[in-house]
Parts: sequence; structure tokens; C-alpha cells
Amino acid sequence: MKRPVLSVSRGAGRFTSRARVLPSFLIIGAQRCGTTSLYRALAQHPLLLKPVLHKGVHYFDTGYRRGLPWYRGHFPLRVGAALLARRHGAPAQAFESSPYYLFHPLAGERIAADLPGVKLIVLVRDPVERACSAHAHELARGYETESSFEYALELEERRLAGAEESLRARPYSVHHSHRHHAYVARGRYAAQLDRLEPLFGRERILVLDSHRFFAEPEPVYDRVLDFLGVPRLGYPAFERHNGRALPRPLPASLRRALRERFEADDARLVRWLGGAPSWR
Repeated sequence: MKRPVLSVSRGAGRFTSRARVLPSFLIIGAQRCGTTSLYRALAQHPLLLKPVLHKGVHYFDTGYRRGLPWYRGHFPLRVGAALLARRHGAPAQAFESSPYYLFHPLAGERIAADLPGVKLIVLVRDPVERACSAHAHELARGYETESSFEYALELEERRLAGAEESLRARPYSVHHSHRHHAYVARGRYAAQLDRLEPLFGRERILVLDSHRFFAEPEPVYDRVLDFLGVPRLGYPAFERHNGRALPRPLPASLRRALRERFEADDARLVRWLGGAPSWR
């Protein structure tokens, strides 16, 4: 029953797309770094408008061939946003959260072209923990067939070989391994952020340490509202979403090896976070 309802809703959204708002900001990643938890917290603010249908629209990565009217159709009507603005004395802002945007080689260019002035929010966490969590997540969803995390890591370079070149050569294509098997590559956050900086400028990209968000959500939430220029109207209920237990503990030797592997990448995060990452 869900599919016909979504289809009708998308059709209605596209038909009325010119009367709808486009996002003022995006949560673009990283995957398994608390994006859903931040999304749910922000969605409780009366001036922050989530998509009508679901959290992640995935337009700028896997759905770009559908066109901007299709994308705009996912967001609330301008008249409703205007009513909220009058009620609260500040502009309402639409947003969405698609964590593949950060890693996809074409998403940043597409966002910059279609959403001039948009702001970006990125969450990062210990890349070793992120890699383990991503493997467990993809395994549970059926996108990963290798139950051994160690073996999946061995396969990663081969699986991702030529993926970015393929995606650039065929812009509307989808590369399964690039999206679902990039356990180490997605944890190299600084390289992905450096790719975005020339497109958006440092001042329009906010990078958050998700460990600090979960430990003390209030100051991180306030920082996000300040970044967006949104008034503070109390705190939402902060909850963890999409957490997933690992099927087995990570061997200490592998953890050490991965920690060393990410050391240089983590050091490059200092200028984005304003200090050392919490896991370092």
C-alpha cells in the first residue's frame, strides 16, 4: 500500500512544484554519523521544514535525472512556510538529509548549481567505528554479502576501482559498491570536505563531531541554529536513531591498524572542527 501512496504524493508534489520551497540547508553526511538523529531533532523546530515524504530525497546523488521539479515536489508549500514565518517572526527553512551527498563525486557540483546560497551540515565520527557500523548496516540491509568485516576491507579497493571515473563518465548511473562498500573511503572526511570548499566556501559548511553531539546535544544544537540564523525556541527531545549493534567485537589488532591508517586524515579535520577530533 505504501508504494501507491508515495507515487500519488510524488505526482501531486511535482504538479505543484512551483508553489513549493527549496531547501535552505542540507545535512549531507557522513553515513552512520548521527545524521538521522540530528535530522529528527531539527525537524521538531517549528521553522525547520522537513520533506513531505521521507528524510533523504537522494536527488543530487542517485535521482538527478528526475529533474528539479521532481525534487521541489518533496518539500512543503510556500504558503505554509509564509504562515509559519509570520507566526514566529523569522523565515521558515526547508531541509533534507541524504548522507551519500558528501561522498558522491558529482553531488557537490549539482547542489552548488541548483541551490545557490545553500548551507551544508556534515557530521563526522571516529572513522574506525563508522566503518564497522557501516559494514553491519549494509550487511543487515542485504547490500553486503561478506559477513567478515576484515575480508570486506580487503575487497574495498578492488570493489571501488574506477568507481568515481565511471560515475563521472555516466552521470546518471549508480555504482553499487561506491554507495554500499566504501568502509574506509567514506571515513576520509577531510578529502570530501576539501572537494566542497571551492564550491561553497568555508563559511557555508558546518562540520560537527557527532560524539560531542550525542554527549552534549544542547550546545551543538544551539550552534546549528546559530549557523542557520534560526531563533532558539526551546530544545527538542534528543534521541539516538538508527543505532545498530556490531555482530562481533572488532579485534584490537585490526582497530589499531585502522586507527593508524586514518591518522593523517583525522589530523586534516582540525581546521574544520576548530580542534582535534574527540576520538583523537
